[in-house]
Amino acid sequence: YKILYNDAVAMTGGQQVGERPEGHSVVQIAQSMRAEGAVQIVVVTDEPEKYHGVELASGVTVHHRDELDTIQKQFREIKGTTVIIYDQTCATEKRRRRKRGTLVDPAKRVVINELVCEGCGDCSVQSNCVSVEPLETDFGRKRQINQSSCNKDLSCVKGFCPSFVTVEGGQLRKKAKGQGALPVDVAALPEPRIPQLLGAAHAPAGDSTAGAWGIIVAGVGGTGVITIGQLLGVAAHLEGKGIVTQDAGGLAQKGGATWSHVLIASSQDDIRTTRVSMASADLVIGCDPIVVAGKETTLRMRQGRTHVALNSHSAPTAAFVSNPNWSNPGQECLADIARVVGEDGVGAFDADAIAVQFLGDSIYTNPIMLGYAWQKGWIPLQLASLIRAIELNAVAVDNNKTAFAWGRKAALDWPAVQKLLNPGQVVQFTLPVKEPLDAMVAKRVDYLTSYQSAAYAAGYTGFVETVRRVEERIASPDAALTKPHALPLTQAVARYLFKLMAYKDEYEVARLHTDTAFLAKVGAQFEGDFKLHYHLAPPLLAKSNAAGELQKSSYDPWVQRAFRLLAPLKVLRGGPLDIFGYSEERRQERALVAEYRSALEGMLPLLTADNRDAALAFARLPEQIRGFGHVKARHLAAARQQWVMLVEQFHRPN
Repeated sequence: YKILYNDAVAMTGGQQVGERPEGHSVVQIAQSMRAEGAVQIVVVTDEPEKYHGVELASGVTVHHRDELDTIQKQFREIKGTTVIIYDQTCATEKRRRRKRGTLVDPAKRVVINELVCEGCGDCSVQSNCVSVEPLETDFGRKRQINQSSCNKDLSCVKGFCPSFVTVEGGQLRKKAKGQGALPVDVAALPEPRIPQLLGAAHAPAGDSTAGAWGIIVAGVGGTGVITIGQLLGVAAHLEGKGIVTQDAGGLAQKGGATWSHVLIASSQDDIRTTRVSMASADLVIGCDPIVVAGKETTLRMRQGRTHVALNSHSAPTAAFVSNPNWSNPGQECLADIARVVGEDGVGAFDADAIAVQFLGDSIYTNPIMLGYAWQKGWIPLQLASLIRAIELNAVAVDNNKTAFAWGRKAALDWPAVQKLLNPGQVVQFTLPVKEPLDAMVAKRVDYLTSYQSAAYAAGYTGFVETVRRVEERIASPDAALTKPHALPLTQAVARYLFKLMAYKDEYEVARLHTDTAFLAKVGAQFEGDFKLHYHLAPPLLAKSNAAGELQKSSYDPWVQRAFRLLAPLKVLRGGPLDIFGYSEERRQERALVAEYRSALEGMLPLLTADNRDAALAFARLPEQIRGFGHVKARHLAAARQQWVMLVEQFHRPN
């Protein structure tokens, strides 16, 4: 058995277990399991030091959570009942307690150097954390840390990748005075026409919520969805109106779909249900488009009645943790919602961008949505009562008021607000627009020149041009002129030959970690007296685990000096003096470039319009070869099987 002791009763407000009379401590649970006859019991925790000097039941041992997998394998060989007690405070509770000042907030955060990142997803495998998010770049999908939702567990750092850097000391940069929580001239914002509530006597027959105004707040757990429902409830109560709120789904789990149903009426007697009925929502405050587009929400909408205030920014779901190729369906969700309520029924804008850039934290997204919906005239409450509800909530009152005001401003003039946003800071989770072939090649030529030399880059462009000439001969002349992406094989070769040629060896990792753009990005994100620590597994220094896999260690800021000495030695790459180049991984990387080119050279003389798709499938194969060390070796082994199959498929007679 595995018993999770997460320190809190999350479903009822996060009370600590020890505060409840029926609560059991880890020590008591271990004693109970021993009394029940368990033959072996261990405690696994992220803080084994807190058990120093604690008297446990006879034979019970304490281990770090890093040993969990080993312990599980040992226990499966033991006859009889075995118990693992996993002691780790709930991540949601940690964030809550840190905000309240009841738990130490470590001055340590994780950032990812996106140019070093290979997008392999091992960090997500190690951490199972939705705060590790996709980042689409000119060089493919990478990873980034959502600092607003990060719980500082730091398990993502265990991913076998040298792109992880911890920022120790200092803090996230606050906006300078006069910036950040940018003030809004509230006096200049006209008040909307407030909807009038009809009594139950005027309700159409069979409509159980027509006598009440039905609001659904839909979003992701842990982001304040329930808080918005409670603010509406308090504001309605202050006005003497009837009010019922009910929260559903998600519970305390960050990342789960969450709904808050709010029914407001002129009298409590006019409310006949505890949830918004099917096709009876007057307003949906959509804090996340994926949740809003789900069946649970759309069934409560009706064209001609329902208005949707929608945050167009779509956060990655938990599916991305296990599937690095996950595609965010945000745009499809917008279209689905518009089909249900009609385009005129949807007001969509990027509230997340406003929250991050103007208030410094995405947690303010939901009060922005509340302000937007109110300004649109979709909430039957007065401004004064909503503002008073924010004050009574007594959490970040000034920022929440400012967020509400920015939502109002966005409802009145979204283009004007959009102009204030810095597009370079807006994180988009949609795939980037395809760029013209020449522009894509030019970026990669510049990169390869910095990576190695102009001659090395010329070898890349020469091969891409060879593929282009061959493909142009089989492509329709009209298609080549009218469609900028009419040469898919050349596009694929340009993208993936570059990927193979720009393999990230020790010289390249050193170059990218000393890149001024990366250091400037960190400096723009953090302030105070902070230092950068790098998490690396140098092949000549790193230790191996029982499986023979190198293990990462943390290196202090002095490693920057080593990086600066190492980066210029790229001139040795692949030569007899390249001491790193003799490793099996580096030999494989160099061989892959030659093998890829050779296989394509064998296809080009035989290329036709009929077999181009087979050549294209092969050309895209390097997309699967991601990561570093044993992670990359595993992906390469899987790709090798397809490699042989795709080459044979191309040359197989029809």
